Amino acid sequence: MGTLYIVSTPIGNLGDLSARAGEVLQRVDRILAEDTRRSRVIANAVGSAAPLSSLHQHNEHARTQAVLGWLDAGEELALVSDAGTPLVSDPGESLVAAVTGAGHTVVPIPGPSAVLSALIGSGLPAARFAFLGFIARKGKERRADLMRVGGTDETLVLFESPNRLVRLLEDLRAACGDERRVAVARELTKVHEEFVRGTVVDVLHYYEENSPRGEVTVVVAPADNAPQDGGVLEKEAAELARALLADGGRASAVSKEIARRLAIPRNEAYRIVLDLDVSER
Repeated sequence: MGTLYIVSTPIGNLGDLSARAGEVLQRVDRILAEDTRRSRVIANAVGSAAPLSSLHQHNEHARTQAVLGWLDAGEELALVSDAGTPLVSDPGESLVAAVTGAGHTVVPIPGPSAVLSALIGSGLPAARFAFLGFIARKGKERRADLMRVGGTDETLVLFESPNRLVRLLEDLRAACGDERRVAVARELTKVHEEFVRGTVVDVLHYYEENSPRGEVTVVVAPADNAPQDGGVLEKEAAELARALLADGGRASAVSKEIARRLAIPRNEAYRIVLDLDVSER
């Protein structure tokens, strides 16, 4: 039986590659890479002559049978992504499930992670957190994701592209209120690494004036008053939301008005508005 090593690789600084990861890449029979050109740089750096085979989101299912065949032949394989830890918002999930299901050994080689690096550098609570990856871009799926962020009782870590960061911060402001603390980590471990920390409105204003570049990770603090038992004054808030939405009000403006009138947390008001909007479509 073969062995599949899941190898974490640097997210920007080649010096973060562990000695163990380097040793594994040197001795495996084959490296499965999201982008073979990018991974060849790392393979060359550690002196690995192993051939690289592509495994990305578009060919993962088709490639799985070949991988199982290599493992059946007793080969040792390494799975790497473009940067960081494979499977974390990267390909490999269905492959690893198939490999374990076939009885082969899977060995994780831990190392760099944008999720953990952003979390521990954010200045926000790190004892309890969840990773949401890239939240949905539109529709009810995005509203549901924002509802979760608005009412969370744990720190959340998100990925976002730089050209959509301002929009995300605008939506977080609507879902969480002006005072929710956030941290935006940009270009982690690279020369131009940057953390921008503060309230969501402060960070939003910063990036409205300074266009972000490079890889972005967003950390959102827990709500000070996470919803409890369905929320405060929920029936009255739902009736008010229905009336304001019928008058053509947008969800963000309606939630702000509900919070003002009923003295409830802004994120709770936004949750009620979105629940109503989704259920009545």
